[in-house]
Amino acid sequence: MNKGSKLAMGIAAISLLLVGCGKATSSTSSKESSAALSGKVTAVGSTALQPLAAKAGSNFTAKNSKVNLTVQGGGSGTGLSQVQAGAVSIGDSDIFAEEKDGIKADKLTDHKVAVVGMAPVVNKDTGIKNLKMAQLKQIFTGKITNWKEVGGKDEKIVIINRAQGSGTRATFENAVLKGTDAVKSQEQDSNGAVQKIVSTTPGAVSYLAFSYFTNKLQAVSIDNVTPTDNNVETNKWKIWSYEHMYTKGTPDKATTAFLKYMDSKTVQDSLVKDMGYISIHDMKVTKDAKGVVTQN
Repeated sequence: MNKGSKLAMGIAAISLLLVGCGKATSSTSSKESSAALSGKVTAVGSTALQPLAAKAGSNFTAKNSKVNLTVQGGGSGTGLSQVQAGAVSIGDSDIFAEEKDGIKADKLTDHKVAVVGMAPVVNKDTGIKNLKMAQLKQIFTGKITNWKEVGGKDEKIVIINRAQGSGTRATFENAVLKGTDAVKSQEQDSNGAVQKIVSTTPGAVSYLAFSYFTNKLQAVSIDNVTPTDNNVETNKWKIWSYEHMYTKGTPDKATTAFLKYMDSKTVQDSLVKDMGYISIHDMKVTKDAKGVVTQN
């Protein structure tokens, strides 16, 4: 073997050794990276956001097995008060922190992760598919008490409201009642409970996030405007809110990573829409804490 051949073989051997080391380093680095993210993340609050947060959380922990992530309901008021107290990592809310009494909004950081449309829903036996906004207000303030007064069945109206502290209730009342008090009625703590009761109670009416619509109940149009994502995106449909994830102070690495994941294309372009929410990036308008809507 001549000197040139020996030199070539030597260079090849060194190259292979370096490549092997590179692969080992890359593999080790990858393992260290995946192992680095750990900790406990607890998100509490809005039941309107809960299904999306829970599914996204499950997908997130499937790739980050050392993160213990828990998603619970309880209502927006609970989420805001718990995160303000430092009891949870994330406070989920349908309303701005500025809208809730006792919450110091300037001490919290707002992460908008989706938009949710909300609409009145009725038991299918009422015969109602459309109402005027004025009629809807009169129903929830107790001035209209029978469905026949608005073109439906001769049947008593049974109002199912959300409990005080619910962001869904606050959003609905801000858009429909506009400062007028709702009539006293049965109250439920979650969208899920409302969904079940309205679908099984003759004459029942309430309101739900779009993500809770089923074929077992009737979503109601208002002034012939249908509750759809497209109508929310342009504010043609007025009853909607952002889904907020609030944090206090500087979030730990696991919480920061989860919030970043919530704004990723994987969630915004796929999961959000699949689960009946609207991506914040699809909105043609912006709403502030005072309810003022402006074109983007």
